[in-house]
Amino acid sequence: MGGLPAVVALVVTLVFSASALHHPKGGEEIGFRALPPHTVLLAVLACAALVVRSRRPCTVLALTVFLALVEWSLTVAWLPVEQRNNAMAIVVVVALFSVAAGNDRLAARRAVALALPVLLAGALLLGPRPWYAAENFAVLAWGLVAVAAGEAVRSRRAVLGAIRERAERAERTREEEARRRVAEERLRIARELHDVVAHTIALITVQAGVASHLMDSRPDRAREALAHVREAGRRALTELSETVEVLRQPDEPSAPTRPAAGSADLDELIEDFARTGMRVSVERPRPGPPLPAAVDLAVHRVVREALTNVHKHAGPTARATVRLSRSGTPGEPRLTIEVLDEGPPGPGGETAGVPGADAVPRVSGTGGHGLTGMRERAAALGGTCATGPRPGGGFRVLVDLPLRPPPAGGGG
Repeated sequence: MGGLPAVVALVVTLVFSASALHHPKGGEEIGFRALPPHTVLLAVLACAALVVRSRRPCTVLALTVFLALVEWSLTVAWLPVEQRNNAMAIVVVVALFSVAAGNDRLAARRAVALALPVLLAGALLLGPRPWYAAENFAVLAWGLVAVAAGEAVRSRRAVLGAIRERAERAERTREEEARRRVAEERLRIARELHDVVAHTIALITVQAGVASHLMDSRPDRAREALAHVREAGRRALTELSETVEVLRQPDEPSAPTRPAAGSADLDELIEDFARTGMRVSVERPRPGPPLPAAVDLAVHRVVREALTNVHKHAGPTARATVRLSRSGTPGEPRLTIEVLDEGPPGPGGETAGVPGADAVPRVSGTGGHGLTGMRERAAALGGTCATGPRPGGGFRVLVDLPLRPPPAGGGG
């Protein structure tokens, strides 16, 4: 690409170098002169330097100015005054444009500020006579035009570069946002896995303990407990499979075949705990509009976490009450989830006789994040979660959630 402008500049320079103004009998007409050898040689050298103008613009500018001054000086001694011209300024103008269009704006302006006065002085001293001829000042005019054009090109490049940089930055931001969302989704899935596994493992542990204790004295009860262990394990594997399916790639055909457990599955959940000896009663509100999907899932998760805590801290034969109630205004409906227990059971219970047993912080699961998970789940839905011991003994979990209208076409 750098060779073509150099060739064009050489052809134009030689054509204008062969032109001359004659003044026969006081008139003016364009004539031609013989090309001196030094003009051809210096024009070829100057245009050859233009090939590397994009890599070394200031060096090329200094060289072309020097060669132009040499050509003008030799022409003064070679040709008569009426055959002089400033054709070599064409090469300098191309070099000036390259310098002005360069990326280093300050260096380009310094180079132009030094080159233009030298070029103008050479034209006035060595160019056509008289010194104030229009051809001499045209050298300065064309030089300024080249500088202005180069500045315009440099500014356009800068604008395009800024636009490209903003686009790349926006693309990086989108990628970072996508990665952040993926990380958040993985964290949510990890919490779901904890919710699925924690209470099932607790039930399996209790049933396995019962089976071990009754294996010799009551083999029929032991077999029943082992059957419950098998059923709980099968159900846990199914729920795990459905949750992990979310991690599959979009083009993979396999997907969950049933939704996550919600408030409709509370009876099955209560039955699981009842099999361990717990006595759980449920108080439900009158039928109303369907719950939003996120709230419906939260109901099941909160009740499960709370009952797991009751089983763990108050013993497998404790009594618990689950209350679901609607409140608020038609414009801002709310759902309250309350789980109460009566504390450690009497003699024979796991925690009987242990002072302050019910004051132990209620946590569930292998990692001890039951209450924390409930608070985070409630906060994510814009609700609140309050937990603590009851004045008369036992423990209370109270979760209050807003009921936002479900999305169009969605179910509760």
